[in-house]
Amino acid sequence: MLQGCVPWPEEFARRYRSRGYWRDVTIGEQLDESIARWGDRDALVSGDARLTYRELGARIDRLAHRLGQSGLKPLDRVVMQLPNIPEFVCVYYALAKIGVIPVMAMRPHRHTEIRHFVHASGAVGWFIPGVFGNFDFPAMADEIKPGCPTLKHVFVAGEPRKGQVALDPMLAEPANESEVRWTLERLRPDPGEVALMLLSGGTTALPKLIPRTHNDYVYNAEQCARVAGFSDRTAFMAVLPLAHNYNLASPGFMGALACGGKVVLAPSPDAETVFPIVARERVTVIAAAVPLVANWLNSPAPKRHDISSLEVIQNGGARLAPELRQRVRDELGATPQEIYGTAEGLINIVRPDDEEEHLLHSSGAPVCPDDEIKVVDDQDREVPDGEPGELLTRGPYTIRGYYNNAAKNAEAFTADGFYRMGDIVRKRGRHVYTEGRRKDLINRGGEKISCDEIENYIFAHPKVKTVTLVAMPDEVFGEKACAFVIPKPGETLTFDELIAFLRAQKIASFKLPERLELRSEFPLSPAGKILKRTLREEITAKLAAEKAARP
Repeated sequence: MLQGCVPWPEEFARRYRSRGYWRDVTIGEQLDESIARWGDRDALVSGDARLTYRELGARIDRLAHRLGQSGLKPLDRVVMQLPNIPEFVCVYYALAKIGVIPVMAMRPHRHTEIRHFVHASGAVGWFIPGVFGNFDFPAMADEIKPGCPTLKHVFVAGEPRKGQVALDPMLAEPANESEVRWTLERLRPDPGEVALMLLSGGTTALPKLIPRTHNDYVYNAEQCARVAGFSDRTAFMAVLPLAHNYNLASPGFMGALACGGKVVLAPSPDAETVFPIVARERVTVIAAAVPLVANWLNSPAPKRHDISSLEVIQNGGARLAPELRQRVRDELGATPQEIYGTAEGLINIVRPDDEEEHLLHSSGAPVCPDDEIKVVDDQDREVPDGEPGELLTRGPYTIRGYYNNAAKNAEAFTADGFYRMGDIVRKRGRHVYTEGRRKDLINRGGEKISCDEIENYIFAHPKVKTVTLVAMPDEVFGEKACAFVIPKPGETLTFDELIAFLRAQKIASFKLPERLELRSEFPLSPAGKILKRTLREEITAKLAAEKAARP
């Protein structure tokens, strides 16, 4: 396995193979199996673009061949930062076929995060769009590349700048089939090797890298698809970022393609865009999140279109309230399906035939019989069913360690290999019920904001004496960030000043505070710690009062 990664102990690896969880099939070969079985069926739809399994496979193989010719080698790391466009799917599978390891960055990530991913992984390449969403990605690449000596290649799905490489010709131009086959045979990766690196949503200032192997990720996608009820008649709509573990393989587009289903990419998550596509493509499943579900339920758009094909609306990232789950059934005619898990491994899914209590209230049950879960107190003692505690897990698709991060591994994993999820849950049988995070994170509609990270940026403002960041409730996103600041003597600070300062740090926009509260002092515990709970209660009460005062 790639140096810097922690393998499963041999006895566990033997067990997972003997029980059929690890098939020793690569991510690329998993797709090839579907191509062989469903070659002429639609595989990928994006706007007017429509590719069958066979057409998609041909594009992927051509691209894999040309990326191999470009100088990328097995076990090279690259940062992959593409939006929800067909090129994402092609690049992802092409890299898998030649053993190149993508670090799955998000489109909102900017200079600070990308530099971290390149340095932490030793990335030699970077895949970006052109100008997309009014942001010039090739210009950012020119700014970042000089400070990243390992970064040799920048591939652009769009118009490249000088020294960058356009992806379109690599995908479109014909290639010699025998040369393509020779490249793919020569560069085929070991199924036990790392296939990709996801990003942690943890409490450190910047994400940790999560190495996932071909074996564990193929199983992740296939088993999630089975449990979620996917089949060859599934039409799966992706509206959230494809680079998220949820939309990638839990079950995501990998699960849909493994079953012979159709993947439909939506250019926008707003209701006026989503529901006409549902009607046209006869979409059966949408992978959504709390803010989207709330917006769709409050929109007239679903009533203007034939959405009778829609069977399931999945929810991930943050818990969907029972009231909203019931409204999904009543108003959209679909079954709500809660999916709760982590990019480090464990996925819990509410089964289509689960009883009403689980359907409306639980966060699902583990997808694999060999997912070991336990709920523990602060001394790692298991608590009785129904009592709150931290969720720990290990299993055939849960990692044993972060990439090149021994210090964090010592914190995040027990001596016997259980991963500490950091979530407080209650367990009833195999079903879990989430209650919140153990550590200091803000969950903005599924995007995790590290309070430590943003506080450190705000501390650097010349007018700030001290700061603390807390979650405030939001009807759409669940939580948003509120910055409580004590200014330096004689100074004041406006919200606009704070945001302008943070934007200059070139961090992802979803991390920005969305409210500023100035204070002369903070409530403190006897030990001198800031009582964040008191501040959360204060801002919650203030927001409620403001809402009540509105006409």
